[in-house]
Amino acid sequence: MEEREALQSTEEILKSLDSLKNLSQGGAAHFLLRLREIIRFHDYRYYVLNDPVIADPQYDALFALLKTLEKQYPALVTPDSPTQRITPYLVKEFPEVTHLVPMLSLDNTYNEEDLREFERRVLEKLEGEKPEYVVEIKLDGASTALLYEDDAFVRGATRGDGTVGEDVSHNIRTIKSLPLKVPLSTAGITKIEIRGEVIMPRASFEKLNREREKAGLPLFANPRNAGAGTLRLQDSSEVAKRGLDAFWYFISYTEGKSLGKDIKTHAECLSLLQKMGFKVEPNYEVCKNMDEVLKYCESWRNRIRDLPYEADGMVIKVNSIAQQMRLGATLHHPRWASAYKFQANQAVTRIKDIVIQIGRTGTLNPLALLEPVEIGGVTVSRVALFNEEEIERKDIRIGDAVLVERAGEVIPHVVRVQPELRTGKERKFVMPDYCPVCHAPVFRDPEEVAVRCINSKCPAQVKERIIHFASRVAMDIEHLGWQTVDHFVDIGLLKDVADIYKLKKETVMELERWAEKSAQNLIDAIEESKKRPLWRLIHGLGIRFIGEKAAKVLEEHISSIRDLQKINLEELSTIEGFGPRRAQSVKEFFSVKENVELINELEKAGVNIYAEKIEKKAGPLSGLTFVITGTLKNYSREEAQRLIEELGGKATDSVSTKTSYLIVGEAPGSKLDKAKKLGVKILTEEEFLTLLKGK
Repeated sequence: MEEREALQSTEEILKSLDSLKNLSQGGAAHFLLRLREIIRFHDYRYYVLNDPVIADPQYDALFALLKTLEKQYPALVTPDSPTQRITPYLVKEFPEVTHLVPMLSLDNTYNEEDLREFERRVLEKLEGEKPEYVVEIKLDGASTALLYEDDAFVRGATRGDGTVGEDVSHNIRTIKSLPLKVPLSTAGITKIEIRGEVIMPRASFEKLNREREKAGLPLFANPRNAGAGTLRLQDSSEVAKRGLDAFWYFISYTEGKSLGKDIKTHAECLSLLQKMGFKVEPNYEVCKNMDEVLKYCESWRNRIRDLPYEADGMVIKVNSIAQQMRLGATLHHPRWASAYKFQANQAVTRIKDIVIQIGRTGTLNPLALLEPVEIGGVTVSRVALFNEEEIERKDIRIGDAVLVERAGEVIPHVVRVQPELRTGKERKFVMPDYCPVCHAPVFRDPEEVAVRCINSKCPAQVKERIIHFASRVAMDIEHLGWQTVDHFVDIGLLKDVADIYKLKKETVMELERWAEKSAQNLIDAIEESKKRPLWRLIHGLGIRFIGEKAAKVLEEHISSIRDLQKINLEELSTIEGFGPRRAQSVKEFFSVKENVELINELEKAGVNIYAEKIEKKAGPLSGLTFVITGTLKNYSREEAQRLIEELGGKATDSVSTKTSYLIVGEAPGSKLDKAKKLGVKILTEEEFLTLLKGK
């Protein structure tokens, strides 16, 4: 669709939104074809070109209209509709897929000499016929193959072993820059297989790790691992939240038009992909000879890290497809292409020891102590090893000679062990069973790679625990911010959260920058926090997986925090919105002697440990329990839950036999399947609103 036509149509639709919501089925069938084309145009401008031509509210109005009409006429929903990117169920397995053409690896070169040797082999095979080359950015992501037939997306598959990969179509579809419908027929193509790289942009990676750190989950080592792991999630709605993107750079198979005959060069392939709406990495160059190739590669050496996604070099390809066919391939790599990897700042050194650092959430993080080595002008003496599983995967041992790289010229990491340099004196690392700082037993979650210290008095965690305890979402102690906590811990005034309630005005006044009034304000705020409701205390203790909402749920089921010491695992697991993971975390926390002693000290200091029992007002929804899945049209989930509670009902997050109704919005998740199995009544949003009116 041309830009002028799309903008005119957009304007016409936005002016007639109300009338368009009441189209007959016949009128809707014709209009939906046009509306989807308009939305695809705007998706292309936003997600592919990064150059939107309408504002977000206008786009949202178009998308809302599409959802409304498709909801009115479900028979008119098509698989390529922009509303159908998220699969409304969990995918239990990833079927094997045989690629139409094997996905080979690339041979690597690292310097001018290597590239000249690549050129020599090419010229020899072409019997002196000189080729052109295309030079592209070498993306560091997950290699993927797409299949389209009759203009429609059919599947997306991982590389696998190069011959057979895994079908991850349900997750590939969530990438908004990926077209679900392409104009193959206008190019005379009936079937096409396309290769590319699924990536996690740096911004998405940093956001994901921030969220995981906040939730106490292990962090991903790099965007490539995070992206590859995301592609294998069962829940595509979770994938959609992680902000994957993709670039497409190769056409491996076509029907209708012939590669080499109708489509003559690789540059034509890239141009064709762009015209069909695929996102192509824009920094590619056609070079007449190897001198131009080298010049272009070198122009990127010092600025490739400025890209918003991971890249580690360039890819050089012979431009002529006919010449590519003559050059052929080995069992491992094509002879007509080579990767030119920028040698990162690397050096070989030895691991003197592996020690443990305790993270903010109690995670035991292995740290390699190195024989100091200079890498890129910086002396590196230690490097993070992430977790026990990573150490085992790379077979890293104390005393090993290792190749260390400063990734992104900043963060050092171990690339690989050099086993040929082993002396026989190397020792395997064993994760300790006790915290090396406080000596409390560590907790191993069988579903995670992380090992944790869950002693709330562990000095390594004390600052972060106190900061969380005093925060607005927990005990809300004004004047006790992170800078104050940091200073008070360093000078020995605070060793755990109980010490907050031992602070004296006279002691604080003696400190630099503290006057009588400011000290009194702090003491008053601490005294006021003793009256906080129990859920704030539970949340403030920093129990893994127990956030604000879960803490409130717990308070409803207990009379005192002491009950959490006695309640059994089975009973905890049956609390609505809980489940075994949260239940296990609570039991683990209260099984640690130091944590129980902390509760004793808080109670002794006068902190409220009792639940406030408030009788709920009777309302039209009294006695009914609701769960919401999917996206609602008229309310956010929080607004709907608040409405339910205001009318006397109960809103929870998990479906159980006690659930009265499941309210289903757009793109519902696995809760719908569970509700059906349990025989829970299911309501559309409209039926829910009707229920409210009837009540």
